[in-house]
Amino acid sequence: MASSSSSSRQMKHQVFLSFRGEDTRLDFTVHLLQALKDKGLNVIFDEEKLEKGEQLSQAIAASDLSILVLSKDYLLRGTELSDIMDRKRKPTDKHIVLPIFYHVDPSDVRNIGGTFKTSFEEHESKRPIEDVKRWKAAFAEIGASKGWHIEGGKSDGFETEYIKDVVEYVLKKLKSNCRSVSEELVGIDDQKKKLLVLIEQAGIHVIGLWGMSGIGKTTLADAVYKEVSPKFESRLFLQNISEKIKKQGNESLRNELLSKLLNNTPSIGHPYQERLNNKKILLVFDDVSDPDQINFMGVKYFGPGSKIIVTSRDIQVLRNGGANHIHEVKKLNMNDSFQLFSTYAFQLLNVPVDFKYLSFKFVEYAQGNPLALKVLGLKLYTKSIKEWKSEVTKLKQCGEIKFSHIFKSSLDGLDKEEKDIFLDVACIFKGQHLNYVEKVLSNYYKGARCGISKLVDKCLLEVKYESISMHDMLEEMGKDIVMQESECPGKRSRLWNCKDVEEVIRYDKGTDLIKGIKVDMTEVDSLQFCATAFEKMHKLRYINISFPEKMLWLKKLYANQNLVVLKLLHGNMDQLWNEDDDMNITNLREIDVSYCKNLKKIHNLSGAINLELLRCIGCESLVELWNEDDHIDLVHLRKIYFDGLRLNGCYSLKKFPQVPRPFCSLDLSETKIEEVSDSIRDLHKLETLWLGKSKVKKLESLHYLDLSGCPKVELLSELPPYLEVLSVNDCTSLEKVSFADQNLIQCDSLDDEFCKNNNFLMRFRSCFNLNQDSTNNIEANAMLKIGSLAKKWVARDDWQYNPDRAQSLICCFPENKISANKFKCQSMNSSLSLKIAPNGGSGSRFLVFAISLVADLTHSLEFQLSECICEYQLTAAGGGNGGGGCENFRSEISFRSFYEPVKYMDYHVFILSSIDMVIEDKNYEEATFEFYIKNFHFDEDNDGGEKYIKVERCGVHVFYVDAKSDKDATEKRVAGNKRSFSHDGEEGDGGLKRLK
Repeated sequence: MASSSSSSRQMKHQVFLSFRGEDTRLDFTVHLLQALKDKGLNVIFDEEKLEKGEQLSQAIAASDLSILVLSKDYLLRGTELSDIMDRKRKPTDKHIVLPIFYHVDPSDVRNIGGTFKTSFEEHESKRPIEDVKRWKAAFAEIGASKGWHIEGGKSDGFETEYIKDVVEYVLKKLKSNCRSVSEELVGIDDQKKKLLVLIEQAGIHVIGLWGMSGIGKTTLADAVYKEVSPKFESRLFLQNISEKIKKQGNESLRNELLSKLLNNTPSIGHPYQERLNNKKILLVFDDVSDPDQINFMGVKYFGPGSKIIVTSRDIQVLRNGGANHIHEVKKLNMNDSFQLFSTYAFQLLNVPVDFKYLSFKFVEYAQGNPLALKVLGLKLYTKSIKEWKSEVTKLKQCGEIKFSHIFKSSLDGLDKEEKDIFLDVACIFKGQHLNYVEKVLSNYYKGARCGISKLVDKCLLEVKYESISMHDMLEEMGKDIVMQESECPGKRSRLWNCKDVEEVIRYDKGTDLIKGIKVDMTEVDSLQFCATAFEKMHKLRYINISFPEKMLWLKKLYANQNLVVLKLLHGNMDQLWNEDDDMNITNLREIDVSYCKNLKKIHNLSGAINLELLRCIGCESLVELWNEDDHIDLVHLRKIYFDGLRLNGCYSLKKFPQVPRPFCSLDLSETKIEEVSDSIRDLHKLETLWLGKSKVKKLESLHYLDLSGCPKVELLSELPPYLEVLSVNDCTSLEKVSFADQNLIQCDSLDDEFCKNNNFLMRFRSCFNLNQDSTNNIEANAMLKIGSLAKKWVARDDWQYNPDRAQSLICCFPENKISANKFKCQSMNSSLSLKIAPNGGSGSRFLVFAISLVADLTHSLEFQLSECICEYQLTAAGGGNGGGGCENFRSEISFRSFYEPVKYMDYHVFILSSIDMVIEDKNYEEATFEFYIKNFHFDEDNDGGEKYIKVERCGVHVFYVDAKSDKDATEKRVAGNKRSFSHDGEEGDGGLKRLK
């Protein structure tokens, strides 16, 4: 009852969703994706989880069915489509391809006509000939395929009806065309059929699966779950229940369960009982050891038709847990045992003739246990007959059948490093995230990742839901191997048992043989440490201890150079180590002292140059992290690259710490910090910032805020309106943006020091989910800033124009239209003319121009090296101060300050203004503008992009600012302006020169 393929294979995706274009991403595709997921289908799509190239190809290869949403921009997915169609053409592959022609004609796709033709011609010359041929063949084939044609007209019906039809068809095709789970498994069909019959019976609510370890209870439950899950409104498979409850407790696991079933974080209360009663739920509880674990999860409130499948090694647990039917998972019969053994020993369904007798000996010894058959088969794979005979002899010497002997023998072929990794996982890391385990173990072993992979291949480890695990029998075997190292706990390599750890640290029995300690001692009545408890543990690499409330800590922790992870939770120490302790902690990567309520300060971190994470959650007495007055200490700290700093719940922390180096996440929630200092501007790598329930009142010193690349951020509310740099690029879930009192941005808020900075940036690149109110708020904030800056620029009498230091405001966000409220004068191309309002006052005035441009940046290169060029002509009335005629100007606004060497995609709006667009009014009556966006990285030889990015729309708004009465100041401003502008012709020459 085990998989015939390698246990290390990648997770198989049922559906690959391929699409392109804003019109589908924001509407149709989102609804289609949700409908597929609601049916329990495992869907992967390229804009959610994948990078380009090999990872994309692997996703296509790992899926059973591809849905192609062919919109007008889909041509850019040509390579992706070619890979899909190549797979479809393979005679041995049953891959299904379903096209949806979304607002495009299938004939245009088939013949590359219409909108496809223009786009194809643009790319044809830039691609290798072979790629172009593949693209043409793929589009011709898919265009001739049967699918759905959504025209988008009034007579076309609702898109929801199409989506419903597509999902029903997908379910039907997957069921009939793809291999069922049972075909990949051995000896499971009969048992699965019985359970499917029980699932359909109305009177059966809880089904128990009972059997010994390794017999295949989880495998059978998983097969049934995958078969019937689309029929249920909510579904969840919870593995290793007993182990999870030990780690996080009953209540935490129950809340996690209800959160996933109800899409929030509830507790069992009347409203949630009603909501559960209205849902048809499928739930699997795997490896239950206590009947209360079932009852506590609230399963009695599940709605009619709900089914709960529970696996356990103890039949009494299932009886007391209310199982309506208990199914004993049977061991494999001889035929199935041979087939499973042969699959792993020879990678064949049948045993070769020469090995039949020897195979019979191993199959007989395993007694139908699938795990034992797998482990034996993998151990013997590629071995000679002579080696097989030697293994048979070992089995005979063992005498009675012991599965532990089978598993221990599987370790014989491992090298020392692989054995150590196996024991580390068994004693310390089982159930933890794979990436974390790999990262920690890589500090101990050079080949950690490779070693984990080999252990997975040998069925000694498994990776499930991105966590590393192993079978309970293998865990017990691993711990037994460590226990046999010595009768004295202090002379063993790893400790996990409360009594053993207490004996070692109370009576100073530690030795340099101990490498790792992981233990939860919160249930111990009291605990006393020997003062030198850790001093002899010179090879200690990993400490993870949760202390009891009654603990006497004798003030000093000895940390050695091998220590990588230090986790001391719920301790009552007031310091981690003495301030004058000279310790070598260069390899220390993680410190977690959460809930140490008496901890006041963490001394002497300067030596921890590889520290990545410092977690101090719930340290109520913590007042200082490090000595900020010690310059030398801070210099050393700046060598540290933090991944994250967690300070939530540190109620005594009132001062924002001086930041030694950038890190990715910062948690200040539930602290008494009232003001975030300007040092936060150094956190340019900050991805996540928590301020919930904090005492932060203001961020007035905050001028720079970068939250780019946070794909889960949905709301940015009450942002400070005076930010110099607001960068929120690639926040793909961001919907709502608002600013605090907009009036704060008026002239007085922008003080002189603030206005001496060069650029004011508002970057919302690729935030395609922004709603209309949010884009309106962004536009309003940008225009208010320009209005205030305009007054400051006009009032200043000390500036001299310097192209490298020219002040400007640049705002960017995804949109394909310009606000009519902010820019009443607009054009559908790159040029426009407007009338200048007459000066009704008695004094002189200045004109300050704000411009808005729309451009499709899909074909641009590294956009940060582009610039906007504005050429404009002002026509004055005859007889005025200017003497009549025309005057030409040129302004350049560089996008160099956009930093990121990345490509912008799709349409974006830019709102721009610059200090060299401040013009003294000479009774001008009309202004004519021409706009260009230049690509500095254009290379005609490499044909890598376009020299000029087309401006699709433009708009101009004029701020009329009264000048000072001070004649000298005015003269200085005029002199400055004269140096700012390039005059392309004599006065009266009406033409604007186009750039070559």
